[in-house]
Amino acid sequence: MFKNLFKKDTKKEEIFAHATGELVKLENVPDPVFGQKVMGEGIAIKPSNGQVVAPIDGEITLIADTKHAFGIKTELGEEILVHIGLETVGLKGEGFNVRAKIGDRVTKGQTIVEADLAFIEKKGCNTIIPMVVTNNMDGKFKFEWENSDQVKAGESKVFTTKLK
Repeated sequence: MFKNLFKKDTKKEEIFAHATGELVKLENVPDPVFGQKVMGEGIAIKPSNGQVVAPIDGEITLIADTKHAFGIKTELGEEILVHIGLETVGLKGEGFNVRAKIGDRVTKGQTIVEADLAFIEKKGCNTIIPMVVTNNMDGKFKFEWENSDQVKAGESKVFTTKLK
């Protein structure tokens, strides 16, 4: 009767906010690559502070040379890209403090990058932070969205992903 009570569901994952702030639908991100979902499905956050965290337990698979983006692979096989700001690649790493490296196992809520939002804005860049699942072009994942306006990094669930 109780044998599956504590068993983890290996066909779905809960993805949490990667920053604290206002949740924004991906189609409302003012960048065609994200807004038109060219990179994949996901959400964005207009941050209230510069702490950017792991949205789920996983392995860091990418840290951009320019420190403005990171990738994490989950147990379910999702490849999640977190992109800090728009047009921030041109900052060449200035304004970003990376606190993880490729190959690190990280836990939900662990700080990955600290971004200087005032510096990023001063340089004329948008501070919105899109997060997309980049390996769903074949539609293997189904998304269930949370309805929230304000979210807290590592604590607010933003969507659940299920294998189809």
